[in-house]
Amino acid sequence: MDTQIWYAIFSTLIGGVYGACRRLGEIRTLGMLRSRFESLPKAFNQCLIPSDTSKRRGFRAAFSKPSKTSEDTREQEKIAARFAQIWNLIITSFREEDLIDDREKDLLLVPYCKDRDMDIIQWPPFLLASKIPIALDMAADSGGKDRDLKKRMKSDPYFTYAIKECYASFKNIIYELVIDSRERGYIQKIFDAVDEHIAEETLIKELNMSNLPTLSKKFIELLDLLESNNKEDHDQIIILFQDMLEVVTRDIMVDQLSELLELIHGANNKRSEGMTSLDQQDQLFTKAIDFPVKKTQAWNEKIKRLRLLLTVKESAMDVPTNLDARRRISFFANSLFMSMPDAPKVRQMLPFSVLTPYYKEDVLFSSQALAEQNEDGVSILFYLQKIYPDEWKNFLERVHCESEDQLHETEHSEEQLRLWASYRGQTLTRTVRGMMYYRQALVLQASLDMARDDDLMEGFRAADLLSESDESPLLTQCKAIADMKFTYVVSCQQYGIQKRSGDPHAQDILRLMTTYPSLRVAYIDEVEEPSKDKNKKIEKVYYSALVKAAVTKPDDPGQKLDQDIYRIKLPGNAMLGEGKPENQNHAIIFTRGEGLQTIDMNQEHYMEETLKMRNLLQEFLKKHDGVRYPSILGVREHIFTGSVSSLAWFMSNQETSFVTIGQRVLANPLRVRFHYGHPDIFDRLFHLTRGGVSKASKIINLSEDIFAGMSLFPLLPIIAQFQWKLFC
Repeated sequence: MDTQIWYAIFSTLIGGVYGACRRLGEIRTLGMLRSRFESLPKAFNQCLIPSDTSKRRGFRAAFSKPSKTSEDTREQEKIAARFAQIWNLIITSFREEDLIDDREKDLLLVPYCKDRDMDIIQWPPFLLASKIPIALDMAADSGGKDRDLKKRMKSDPYFTYAIKECYASFKNIIYELVIDSRERGYIQKIFDAVDEHIAEETLIKELNMSNLPTLSKKFIELLDLLESNNKEDHDQIIILFQDMLEVVTRDIMVDQLSELLELIHGANNKRSEGMTSLDQQDQLFTKAIDFPVKKTQAWNEKIKRLRLLLTVKESAMDVPTNLDARRRISFFANSLFMSMPDAPKVRQMLPFSVLTPYYKEDVLFSSQALAEQNEDGVSILFYLQKIYPDEWKNFLERVHCESEDQLHETEHSEEQLRLWASYRGQTLTRTVRGMMYYRQALVLQASLDMARDDDLMEGFRAADLLSESDESPLLTQCKAIADMKFTYVVSCQQYGIQKRSGDPHAQDILRLMTTYPSLRVAYIDEVEEPSKDKNKKIEKVYYSALVKAAVTKPDDPGQKLDQDIYRIKLPGNAMLGEGKPENQNHAIIFTRGEGLQTIDMNQEHYMEETLKMRNLLQEFLKKHDGVRYPSILGVREHIFTGSVSSLAWFMSNQETSFVTIGQRVLANPLRVRFHYGHPDIFDRLFHLTRGGVSKASKIINLSEDIFAGMSLFPLLPIIAQFQWKLFC
């Protein structure tokens, strides 16, 4: 007992120091994420983007001195463009998983590229939210004194970023809409006067800012009309332009634009004569507005983003509100500042496979199972709605329904309801979706590897490749590269029996294969064949089979079935030992690559963590003790059932302490860490030649996980533990 207590104290101290030295927990909250967000793009590029060493080689490159400002500016643009591709992919996956709603998604997204018309840095709106309404109120109440506003701008850099972006976007939109030379000339003089005051730092002192909120309200009305983009609103657009011009010339800048007032209103130099009739004023902008606008994706995003900056008055300190989204985004950001191997290009990374054993567990919740009540009168769906109330609300928003009853009106919405519930239970559907994030991540990373820098800075969107109805040559090539590097095999032991008996589980598994065409299912097929023995007419023959979804045309009315890839005849029934390890052993021959990850069917994965896989596999190429390469890469995991009950919360925390501090100390300095299950990655070739990853002897090997590490211990392998990769 005393030894156990002293070991607990020792492991806590050593594990804590070890983790602190590796920068664990630097970013634990959203506040910490905000304070470090400016350094996030650079850290992301250093960790997750392959370095291009092919550029600037040779004698001339060694002695050439390029323009520092132009080179630095271009490099910063490339860093921001690459970061935006992956950051937006992560935020989009949060929305698809219903962790955030549409408003939070808009607040978290980053512009894909730098706007050439606005030479400014654009940050996510959640960092800039409420800054503009506060700035407007401070300017309106300033009374010609700018001390408080300057103090706020110096203390909060995002306050300055928000003001600069709002002004630049305002100018850009006005110039885009006004096409007549006369009106553009008037507007040009107004902006020139404002820019001059900004340069001289006399904007608040010289202009009457009390009417600035009025101008803001008019401009928000204009943005609403631009967002709808209806031709019938053309006259209303003209009136809004006339009203904004009147506010600027008569209320805000009346003393600075006396000459312009004469030009606009056709009056004398006297101020009393500077006011003209409405008939003459109404002639402005009647033929100068280009509306409706030819909408592009970049234009729509600019309008939506600027409207958010102007209208979001509450602070976005709690965005995202979902605790799971906060935990995931904080861990991902923190891991970027930890030590990890450089990422190779997808073409050069080590190939790997994921293997999941499955027996007869739930694949996809049926509508009947979701509505069926237990002895306490509680259904699965009702229970999930109470555990995940915010995710249920976000789901209804995503499918455009207001209540549960509307979900049952159409087949598609009811199917979405089954998926939503299955993604929150311990189902095979949840596991397959999580593991197939690997392939999606590799496709996007391959497209970024092949994308030119100019395309990235012009708004290339790698995520849009996956939503294309007709596959482009680039998408086809990226998918082929991803399929060469990643294989996912689900070993469904009873799939053959389930097919023949008409079990709904077989149909659900087939649906998974059609949803994810690269998914492979292995099973043991029991077939009756004519016997070669004269005394027996029929004998049972066993095959280890690998199948995939049959390729059918979209207009093919036939049923989508599976088709065989391999069938290997076995000498007999393979299920001689324990079920789960035997299920893994018969399917391991269908895996490929140099890495193998064995995932249980009650686990899932996150999109942001799959982006680090090619970094993690590089650890197989490093000698961690200076002599030997590692044979098992240990990775931490998160227990997602901690919110079910107080007991589950306690067990979740206990497991978390073991997979972090506990395994950290066992791996280093004690070097006695074995294999404890789910997310560890094996050196596939090493283990295949030494008895496999599963020990299936009856009674002896009840837990097949730990014996994979114990059997290697006499060989003195290296089993390394890494804290910057997370599984669930």
